[in-house]
This record gives sequence, C-alpha cells and structure tokens, in this order.
Amino acid sequence: MPHASVIVPIDIYPIVPDDVPAIARLARATWRDAYIEIISPEQIEYMLAQRYDHERLRIDTQDPQKWLHQACLDGALAGFAACEIYKGEFKLDKLYVHPDMQRKGIGAALVGHAASLAHEQGFPSIILAVNKKNGQAIHAYMRYGFHVRDKTITDIGNGFMMDDYIMEKLL
Repeated sequence: MPHASVIVPIDIYPIVPDDVPAIARLARATWRDAYIEIISPEQIEYMLAQRYDHERLRIDTQDPQKWLHQACLDGALAGFAACEIYKGEFKLDKLYVHPDMQRKGIGAALVGHAASLAHEQGFPSIILAVNKKNGQAIHAYMRYGFHVRDKTITDIGNGFMMDDYIMEKLL
C-alpha cells in the first residue's frame, strides 16, 4: 500500500533576544557544514565570530532596519533568515537551514517570507550575496526565482576575501 506523505507546517516567527543562543548554534552548524570545502576553516571561524557573536545578534534583533526570523518545523528550530535595507535595496543578508532539515521547504518558506517583507516595504526586488563556489545555494536561489545580477570581491579583514555573486529576485 502506498505511503501517504504528511505535510508538517513550517512556522515563521521573529527572532527575539532569548532566541540568540539557539540561532548562533544553528549558524555554526550550518556554516561548518556548507563552507568547509569552499573557504578555509580559519575564515569560517573568523566570519562566525564577526557575524554571530551573541551581542551582535541581540543588537540586530532590536534594529528597526533589520528583520530576523526563525523557521520552526514541528516545533523545532530548523532555519533562520535576516534581512536589511542595504544601500537602498532590500537584502536577504542571511539564510541558513540546519543541515539535517534541508530539502523540506524551509529555505523556500524563508525566501517567500523575506519577499513578502520586501514587498510590504515597497521594494521592487530582493537581493543577496552568495559565494561563487556555493553551487548548492546558487541552484536553490535560482529555483526560488533569483538570477545573477553582478559579481563582487570584498575584503572583510584579517586577510580574508569574499568572492560572491549578487543575486536578485524581482517581486
């Protein structure tokens, strides 16, 4: 007899300061899984310290120009996204889904949520930066309606560079 598939709803909530430790743990698990073959372990740790320090995340949750949301699947934290206004555009700055929870629609739900926020704010598109070597993410973003708009190389300090595509999704 065929197996009936059960659809579990993905719930999306704002991230509040009390959520920061869990978000930081999820970021670390995801980064170490996704980037280990793309950038050096030293750069991974440098960027995690720079971007996922608890105090920085707490400040980000209070910034009215930033939107941080978590996705929960069956009550468990599965992913998160952070958006901001960047140089006059609505930017999806962070999108991470725990490695064990990928390919369950969580990334698509977070992108859809970010697109709704951008639309509500009156923006015609949403942009993001993705490492040029992160083929899995690039492929996913293309499925979500993004296209490569530009390329950029950014010095992030400590001798590290980010070599990214800027991708855009028209709303």
